[in-house]
Amino acid sequence: MQAGDTSPILLWFRRDFRLSDHPALAEAARQGRPVIPVCILDEVVEGYGAAPKWRWGEAVAHFSKTLQALGSRLILRRGRALGVLQQLVQETGAGDVWWTRAYDPDAIARDTDVKSTLQGSDIVARSFPGLVLFEPWTVTTKAGGFFKVYSPMWRAVRGTDVPVPDPAPRSLMSPANWPVSDHLDTWALGAAMNRGAGVLAQFACVGEGRAHDRLTTFLAARVDDYAKNRDFPSMDATSRLSENLAWGEIGPRTIWHAGQRVLQEGRQGAEKFLKELVWREFAHHLIYHTPHIVTDNWRPEWDSFPWSEEEDVDVLRWKQGRTGIPLVDAAMRELYVTGTMHNRGRMIVGSYLTKHMMTHWRIGQRWFQDCLIDWDPAANAMGWQWVAGSGPDAAPYFRVFNPETQASKFDGDRTYINTFVAELSPQPSPQGLAFYQACPQGWALCPSDLYPNPVVELAEGRRRALDAYAARE
Repeated sequence: MQAGDTSPILLWFRRDFRLSDHPALAEAARQGRPVIPVCILDEVVEGYGAAPKWRWGEAVAHFSKTLQALGSRLILRRGRALGVLQQLVQETGAGDVWWTRAYDPDAIARDTDVKSTLQGSDIVARSFPGLVLFEPWTVTTKAGGFFKVYSPMWRAVRGTDVPVPDPAPRSLMSPANWPVSDHLDTWALGAAMNRGAGVLAQFACVGEGRAHDRLTTFLAARVDDYAKNRDFPSMDATSRLSENLAWGEIGPRTIWHAGQRVLQEGRQGAEKFLKELVWREFAHHLIYHTPHIVTDNWRPEWDSFPWSEEEDVDVLRWKQGRTGIPLVDAAMRELYVTGTMHNRGRMIVGSYLTKHMMTHWRIGQRWFQDCLIDWDPAANAMGWQWVAGSGPDAAPYFRVFNPETQASKFDGDRTYINTFVAELSPQPSPQGLAFYQACPQGWALCPSDLYPNPVVELAEGRRRALDAYAARE
């Protein structure tokens, strides 16, 4: 920008639908120039699964109202990102296009194309931090490389200064003329959800205000017992902020500083909570430095492992929550009803699929990408490879989660199982029945169905997995 420049700034929102803790927005508001917020249904978003695309649309709708209350507006366009931005530059006379960085390979490819092309046309194209606490190239081992194991990364960053979040701007300068915007309804972002969207809407927690409420409530009421209770899926023991972090409705710096404050007050569980935030950080650093984690075994020695990639009837039963293993099925149905899944459940269903069923982690990764409203490409890829054994910081392959032992330890009274598996409860819960309202009619399932026998018996599945592991070596 040259001195005296009064041209508009196009501020491109993607997965950062908030006003506070937003470096790009704060800097744009300080410029004294018109700011035109833009959101594009582009080539990356078009590739989202059904539930993430629906949830992204909910974030867009809410943020649009937030900007209107600020006296601004969100311009919606559909098409390839570069072409849309070029058209908007031409329509508005904008001299700058700014956005918050992302680190997954699809976003990097899109953003690199946008930046190089716009800069070649004398447009200022700038990317800003905001998705993570630390830029992936700034956290290094003593040897100068990136961290491939989580624990030393945590030790390296735990005492690092994190910038204080910027407050929300009180106003944004409007352009003399606003460009035309699409109507969000015409995008039909929930079309692939069919009847499931109405069920998920009951559980989604949309918007910056509600995200901050979640954080405040967690730190006030649950952080002290977080480390002790976080593994019990029937307990309201976690922050549930993964949904809001996924769409940028709250910033990681906001969470970090709030967590640090209660840690300094001596609140039990605060450090464990902060460590989970850095676990998310670890995923984003890995996807930046090793983008093949999204598509291929992070450890190439696992390429010869005999996982099946066939989407057969047993895989369908896993997706349906009808494996015959109650804790696995409860977690899979929680996913379909709420769009989220307790972290303990994610480990158990992932272990059952990749080890007992000997099915490739990519099948689970794709299903989660289709069903999660807190879907994040980095966390999803790392989580699946971790539980499969093929990823960084992975659990040893011989660690095969036993769902029966896990149920006894973490759901001893079967509250979680009875909540989500209607066939196993004498009085099915609303959540258990909601599964049948949300699932595809083509599955032809109903609550009166008999509970199925196991797809794979636990002892047989464990033995088969360990035999395959031994043969690989």
